Amino acid sequence: MDLSRSPQAPAKDAPLTLPFRTVLVSMLILWATYFLLITVRSYLLELDPDIFNEMAYRRLLVTIAAVGLTIILWALLRLVDKRALWVKIGAAIIFAIPVAIAIGQVNQYAFADISEEMEQRFAEERGFRFDDEGNLLYDLPEGVQVKAPSGPDGSGPPKLSESLIIAPAEMREESWKAVLEIALGRYFLLLAWASTYFALLAGVQARVAERREQQFRSAAKAAELRSLRYQVNPHFLFNTLNSLSALVMTGKTERAERMIQTISRFYRHSLADEPTSDVELQDEFDLQKLYLDIEAVRFPERLTCKFTLPEDLEDARVPGMILQPLVENSVKYAVSAVSRSVTISVEAREEFDRLVISVSDDGPGVPDNMPHGFGIGLANVRDRLEARFGSDIGFTSGSIPGGYKTEMRIPLTRYSRK
Repeated sequence: MDLSRSPQAPAKDAPLTLPFRTVLVSMLILWATYFLLITVRSYLLELDPDIFNEMAYRRLLVTIAAVGLTIILWALLRLVDKRALWVKIGAAIIFAIPVAIAIGQVNQYAFADISEEMEQRFAEERGFRFDDEGNLLYDLPEGVQVKAPSGPDGSGPPKLSESLIIAPAEMREESWKAVLEIALGRYFLLLAWASTYFALLAGVQARVAERREQQFRSAAKAAELRSLRYQVNPHFLFNTLNSLSALVMTGKTERAERMIQTISRFYRHSLADEPTSDVELQDEFDLQKLYLDIEAVRFPERLTCKFTLPEDLEDARVPGMILQPLVENSVKYAVSAVSRSVTISVEAREEFDRLVISVSDDGPGVPDNMPHGFGIGLANVRDRLEARFGSDIGFTSGSIPGGYKTEMRIPLTRYSRK
């Protein structure tokens, strides 16, 4: 089976969601950029190399955890992929909150011990120390005392102390404040990623809509081509049956039988292809030869045919039965209109990468008063060419010295030869 000539099956609609690979790449780009910027900032602060390396390692772990949590956010946002834009925005604002807090908590946990180590080093370098409660103290010179609040919550009466509290120990609520502060920054990062995700999703949905529209246009064009092609068959059948009837009624049974056989071959040939498909130019010429063989039964002394097809154009692509109305017009308005011999010429040639096909005759030229069927045949060919190739065609038809000629110019395409 020649698949190159079978009608193209409509493509299935692409899914209206982003591939996970694209989603993951967008997440990695976001968090890799964050990791790089924070690491460069830490480097510029000229931290101790050991601490810098330790922080970079922990920051990498936090970044990996952030990617995993962002995947969870994506899974939640997928629930509203097909909803209105305002629903998507609202979902991003809400769903990003717990994810940002989770990232902040991971960050706090990852850097908790190294933060204590850095604070301890800071205190030692400046002569400070931490008491059992975690307060940062400065020991006053001997003999110097200050009043300090007493009691676990600092609400008791003041007492004399030889140490000055530089920074009190963090309360549990203050630890949550640190988590929320980190989460706030990550929250806007997540919203930025969600905006990117929605933009990518809108692009995919726009491409799917465009592809679907193209499928609808293709289906409409196929229906138009099919309709125009089917207009040819009844017209031809009507003419051939009239000719056959005339032969039978005049007692020319032998010629009628030969005509029936040729008609059978013609229809077997013409119905072999899908109505909207292209055919090889060689096949189209062969089909018109069969048709003129049928008409030659009616006009054995008046019809002469001439076909000119270069060998290198035999595999050129043309719409099926595109020449039929033109050849029919020549038979009806040239051969049958006069009592002398008429030659119908069908010729193909190549000009500047264009396929030029002409159908001409040396009959009486333009029929008197332009019969209705004459114009319909020309319009059918022109409409089929425009439906198939768009405006990239040339089509002329009119009288020439000594007859009538119709010429079409279409893009030259060929069937691939294996």
